[in-house]
Amino acid sequence: MANIITIARLVLLFVVIALIYVGNVQVITLCILLLAVVFASDGLDGWVARRRGSTSQFGAMFDIAGDRVVENALWIVFADLDLMPVWVPLLVMTRGFLVDGLRAISYSEGMTAFGDKNMMRSDFTRWLTAGRFMRGLYGYAKALGFMFLTGLVAYREQDTSETFLGAVYDFDAFRFIGWVLVWASVALTVIRGLPVIVDALAVMSEEQRAESREPQPAEPARPSSH
Repeated sequence: MANIITIARLVLLFVVIALIYVGNVQVITLCILLLAVVFASDGLDGWVARRRGSTSQFGAMFDIAGDRVVENALWIVFADLDLMPVWVPLLVMTRGFLVDGLRAISYSEGMTAFGDKNMMRSDFTRWLTAGRFMRGLYGYAKALGFMFLTGLVAYREQDTSETFLGAVYDFDAFRFIGWVLVWASVALTVIRGLPVIVDALAVMSEEQRAESREPQPAEPARPSSH
């Protein structure tokens, strides 16, 4: 059931993206609400898995992969619509590939992305990457930032006069807060990814040193030719 929720979330995401490109002001306003559903369902699949006692390593990896699809797809869309510079999706995708690749190695060692068995080496990096507060801050900033950019598509490209969306986006303070959330999510993406890379490389370096210190089996004696 949790994996079905993740799949439905991705289907809804691409429906929203299609509507953003072809919709009018009212449709794009609806897309803002649908994006809220997309991000709210991110926590729902994990809750369902725990509730049904069906948590698994595959489910955790699939959930993270779903998050990456949502995040990367939306950054690419808003860069394509000239609301964000192209280096933003490139940066986010690079960070995701590196972090997920290193986490995949840690899974083979019995570690997890979050929880007590994560690869973080200090309380600070553990709080920064896996702490509930930082995960929540990043999640809300990202969700609200994407919802703001969705509305900005209609506000910049269509006639929003005499609409609720236009009335809201006419406020300079609202647009300022929206951009703060957008760039905060970009910054948190990098800030929360760096400790994973640094600590994972340190763990792998320690493992390599430990392996090098292990005694090597002696080679069998070669028979004499005499």
